[in-house]
Parts: sequence; C-alpha cells; structure tokens
Amino acid sequence: MLPHDDNPLFATFARAEIRVERGEGVWLHTSDGRKFLDFTGGIAVNSLGHAHPHLVRAITEQAAKLWHVSNLFEIPGQERLAERLVEASFADKAFFTNSGAEALECAIKTARRYHYVNGQPERYRILTFEGAFHGRTLATIAAGGQKKYLEGFGPKVEGFDQVAFGDHEALSAAITDETAAILVEPIQGEGGIRAVPDVCLKGLRDLCDEKGILLIYDEVQTGVGRTGTFFAYEHSGAEPDILASAKGIGGGFPMGVCLATAEAAKGMTPGTHGTTFGGNPLAMAVGNAVLDIVLADGFLAEVRRTALLFKQSLASLQDRYPDVIEAVRGEGLLIGIKPRGPNAAFIEALRGREMLAAPAGDNVIRFLPPLNVTPAEVREAMDRIESVAADFSGRLSESTAA
Repeated sequence: MLPHDDNPLFATFARAEIRVERGEGVWLHTSDGRKFLDFTGGIAVNSLGHAHPHLVRAITEQAAKLWHVSNLFEIPGQERLAERLVEASFADKAFFTNSGAEALECAIKTARRYHYVNGQPERYRILTFEGAFHGRTLATIAAGGQKKYLEGFGPKVEGFDQVAFGDHEALSAAITDETAAILVEPIQGEGGIRAVPDVCLKGLRDLCDEKGILLIYDEVQTGVGRTGTFFAYEHSGAEPDILASAKGIGGGFPMGVCLATAEAAKGMTPGTHGTTFGGNPLAMAVGNAVLDIVLADGFLAEVRRTALLFKQSLASLQDRYPDVIEAVRGEGLLIGIKPRGPNAAFIEALRGREMLAAPAGDNVIRFLPPLNVTPAEVREAMDRIESVAADFSGRLSESTAA
C-alpha cells in the first residue's frame, strides 16, 4: 500500500490492508494467499456472494450485446425488472438509479413534487429520525442529520427535520403544514441495527394517512431479501407510498431503484427527473438475474431458516460470554452483536482469524453474509466469532485476577 502522501486516491477511506484478488461465494482470496470468510458482503451488497454463476452469465451475455444507450430510448430490461418489482411489492412505478443515495434523492423529489402538483408547494419538509443514514449527497446527509457527516460541507440543505428515534410525541408535534413526508429505515443499519417495532411502522402509516403526508421507507440495506422477506416492511404489513432500495438488488453491480404508488408518483412527468446511467442494460441484466434467484420458490424461506440458526447461535454465545457480548440484534441476515469493548477491536480480532465483519453505530458489529450462505458456513463463522469472544473473556478474567 502506498504511503498516504503518495497515494493518488482521495484520503476519505481508512482502508484495511487487505488486497482482494478474487471471490467465490462467501470467500475472498487475497493477493498474498489468505482466504477470508466474508460476512461484510460489500456492506450488504453482495446478496448472492461473489461470482455467482447465474449473475456472471447474465452480465457476460449482456456485455456482448449492449452496455449503454441512455434513457432517450426504450430499454426492455428496465420494463421487465420494473414489472417484477411492482408485482413483488406495494408499488406501481419504478425509477432506476446507480446507487442508494440517488434512489433516496428520487424519493425526496417524488414526495415534494406530489404536493406541488396537488397545489401545496409549501409542503416540502421531510421528517427523519436521529441515528439515520440515508447517503452521502448534500441532501441525504441533511436527511440523516448526523453532525459527523455534515461538518465542513457548508450550510445544511434546507427542508429536513430530525426527531429522536422512538419519540412518538415529538414526531407528532414536529408535523406542520409544511411537512411533505416521513422518511424512515425499518431497521437502521449504519445506526446500529436498531429496528422500528412493527406496531410503530403501522402507527407511522396511520399518522401519514391522518395528516395527508407520504410515508417513505429507506430500504437500501434491508431490501431484496436481507431480512428474510423481499422488503422489510412486509414484517409489519405497513406499506409505504415511496421506497428506495439499492445494494443487494444489484448483487454487486451498482444500481438502485425508487418505487412508488401511481398516486405518489403522479407528479414525476417527462422532464422532472432524469439519469444518464441509471437503468442501463448491464445493470438491468444483473438485477433481473438477482430476482431470478431471490424470488424463486423457497429461497426466502431458506434465508429465514439460516438466519434463525445464526441468530440463535449468537444468542447462545452471548449467554456463554456475557462479559464480552452485551446484545444481539437484527432481522434475517442483517444481524449484529454489541460487544462490551470497542467494536473495532473485535472486528480486528476477527480479521486476524480471516473473517470480515462491518462496524455500525452504537458500537455494533454487523454480519452481512450472502443470502445463500449455508448452515455449514454459518457454523464456520460461529467458530471464529467464538474464538474471539473466548480470547477477550480470558483477557478480562486475567485483568480481574490481577
């Protein structure tokens, strides 16, 4: 790795010194001969692992035909993917993007435009929740409201109001005649795998209906099977008006989508929004290939079975090492543990045992394996996690004895 001053890249990432050469399923192989068990999954992106044969065939075949034509022309793969997403969800309409942040930008614009065409242009403000993460654009860092992401980027983009996570009274009081929508992650991923209870999501749906505002879900991380259902909102049955998804929908290829009801999307007419690369033929081929597998009969049921094994195993580990593990969180294969010591130290120790995990807020460690991870691979992961927990517990016992 080049020294910081000599590296031509922006110094915006604190990268681990791991040079990946190739991947296969849940495994990553490095240029120096190491083999890592990958439970980071590109941060919930590699929904079917690395180099899945069906995805490889889809992108290879499409690459030999057509890469890009722009949205000046019809793209059959877009229509097919949109039809499948609509059939599998609450939505009537889809707009394809290159990333989750772009999908959120589309969702925000769709909500504002809805009220504009209804003759209420003053309704443009979006209510969000503390601890949320919605992306890195100027609008989405304003939506998230976290100081560490806003610092140094000039005045915060106007139009976003944060309320405390779980404070129902503050939420109701924050709704004004200028409020256009409520934006919420069913489960805060970056925020520490904090789930919004089903009853609260139902309450948000009722509140939006009562106030004449829209409900937007950020399912960039929770969507496309990650929680054991196609979208996380299905656990509660509280459907949104607009939903942004990305990450897993491309299985590793950069793409996202903004989904909406026909009513919510009625203001998005020709010329109101656009994208150069969004919905390109390569992305659509991969997205359709991902759905071939995720929407196949029995696939999500298997995800739920494997997720239950993993979560129960982590809960058992917590029972055996309560001095090391404070809590187990999550739904489906968006699972986390909260260690009593710094999460960075635990993650580093896992790397030493050639296993990868991702940090999250509130000192949580996220495990984001492929949706097709096997029970045997979960048991292999548990052996490595338990090895770290036992080591940390032993050190604590020695320090206490001393």
